[in-house]
Amino acid sequence: MQKFTGASLALSLSLVVGVVGAGMLPAHAEADEFPRKGGQKTSRPAVQRVTPIPETTLLPATEDSHPFGAADHQLIPEDLSRQGYVEEEYLASGNANVYSWPAPGPAIVRTADAPYTTRVLVRKPAKDEHFSGNVVVEMLNPSNLFDLNIGWAMAREQIVSNGDAWVGITAKPISVEALKNFDAERYGSLSFANPLPLDDPQNCTAVAADSSRTTENGLVWDIYSQVGAWLKSDAPSNPLAYGGESTLVERAYGFGYSQTGGYLANYINGVQPHVVESDGAPIYDGYIVGVAGGAFAGAYPMNQCESAPGPEDPRRQFKDVGVPIMRLMSQSDYLRGIGSRRPDSDATGDQYRHYEMAGAGHATPDELYFSAASEDIVAAGRTVPPMSCNEGPRSRFPSSIFFNAALKNLDLWVQDGVAPPRAEPILVENGAAVLDEFGNVQGGLRSPYLDVPTSTWYGTATGASFCFIAGYERPFDDETVSALYPTHGSYVKAVKDNVRELKEQRFLTPEDARKLHKEATQADIPR
Repeated sequence: MQKFTGASLALSLSLVVGVVGAGMLPAHAEADEFPRKGGQKTSRPAVQRVTPIPETTLLPATEDSHPFGAADHQLIPEDLSRQGYVEEEYLASGNANVYSWPAPGPAIVRTADAPYTTRVLVRKPAKDEHFSGNVVVEMLNPSNLFDLNIGWAMAREQIVSNGDAWVGITAKPISVEALKNFDAERYGSLSFANPLPLDDPQNCTAVAADSSRTTENGLVWDIYSQVGAWLKSDAPSNPLAYGGESTLVERAYGFGYSQTGGYLANYINGVQPHVVESDGAPIYDGYIVGVAGGAFAGAYPMNQCESAPGPEDPRRQFKDVGVPIMRLMSQSDYLRGIGSRRPDSDATGDQYRHYEMAGAGHATPDELYFSAASEDIVAAGRTVPPMSCNEGPRSRFPSSIFFNAALKNLDLWVQDGVAPPRAEPILVENGAAVLDEFGNVQGGLRSPYLDVPTSTWYGTATGASFCFIAGYERPFDDETVSALYPTHGSYVKAVKDNVRELKEQRFLTPEDARKLHKEATQADIPR
C-alpha cells in the first residue's frame, strides 16, 4: 500500500514494534461482524482419555540460560508482560509409537513405545481470568533446521486479543540438534532416539539429508497427541490449570505451517482416528493448515524409512475429519498445491474451508522477526535465513491479516456453529494465474494491497535459501500512483471502504481493519 523504500521499511518495522510493545490485555470479540451466540465460555465436555500425558519439568529462564526462540530474544523482541502474558518452557517425556502408513486410512504401529524427550514452549495470559479457554498448539517448523515460531508470528495478534494460549513443540530431531548446540546444559536431555538399533533390518540405511539413522522423525505424531492431552488434562503439572484442580482449556486448535502443515495431514488422516477410537473424541477441536497441500508440502513420510504419500494420493486431502479445518495457501505455493482444492463444506463432520491468499508470500519476514534472534541461530550452529532475495527484501505482505481472521472464524465455528465466509480461489487458466491490469492475481482472499494497489505482488523470487517461495513487491511508478489516487484523501477513502467491506464479510478482524486504515493514513500516497 506504500512504496517499499528504506523509509517505508523503517515505518513498517516501527508499526510492528509499536504493536509488540503496546499494552494489549485480552479483549474478546467487539464487532457484530464476528457474532457470539451466548457470550459465555462453553462447558468442557467430559472425555475419559486413554492417550497418555507426558511427564514434564519446568525449565526456568535465567540470566545465563533462556529458551531458544524466547519472546524477549526474538529478532524483534517482545515484552510479553506488557501484553498481560507470561512464557514458560518445559521438558516433556513419554513413550511414542512409530507408525507406518501404507495406504489411506489409519496408520499402523511399526515400533511401539519408543522413549522421547522434547521441549514445549508456552505463552499464556498471566492471569487465569484473562484466559479464553483456547490454546493454539503447533509443531514448530524445522525447515530451516531449527525451530521457527511461525504460528505465533502469523496469529499472535488474534491470540493475544482473544486471551488465547499458544504452545509450540519441538517436532524433529534436526531441531533438537540445534537446541543442544545452542545450550547443551538446558537441552541435553532432549531425545528423539531411534528405537531400532543400527543393525536392525527395519532401520533403513538411507535417510533424508536432514535426518539420521540414530534418531527417528516419526515420534512426533504421538508427541503431538500427548502434549495436547496434557493441556486438556487435570494434571497438576498442566500450565493451563493455573495451579487449580482442573484445566481451564476448553478448546485446542492445531496449527501447522509449510512442513508442519503437511505434518497435520499425516496426523489428522493417519493418527487422529486412533485417538478417537481410544478416547472417544479427538484432542484437537479444529485445525488451521497453513501453506501446505497437494503437491506442495501436502504430506510427509510417516517414519523416516518410508516415502511420503504421492502428490495425487487421497491421504493429502481432508474429508470427513470430524472437526473443522481451514486450509490457507499462499501465492507462492497455490499452483503446485492446486490438488489441495476441494469444495467448501458446512456438513456435520466435514466442515472445511479452502483459502488462497492473493498477494501473500510463503516465506515471510514475520516468521523470522518473531523467532530466535540471529545470534541465537548462529549459536545453534545454523545459518541465519536471508531477509532479502535477488529482487529485493522478502515480501512485506502481511499474511497475518488472513491468519488472524482464520483463527477468529475457526473459534466461532467450533464454539457457536457460525460458519466462516467462503472465498473463491485464485483464478487459474491453462495452468497460470489470471492477472489484472497491474499484474496482480485475481480471485483469492482479498485485501487493500491488491484492491487498492500501489504495487505488483509476486509470490516467488530468486536467490538463496527459501527465496523461491519468499515473494517480493514492485511498487508502481509515481505517475501511475498519482493517476490512481490524485489526492491522499482519495487513497485513504478507497482503503477505508475496502477494509470496511472485508471486515463486514469477516475476512478481516476489526483490529486488522483499523491497522490497515491507519497504515493508509500514514502512507506517502500520492508521491
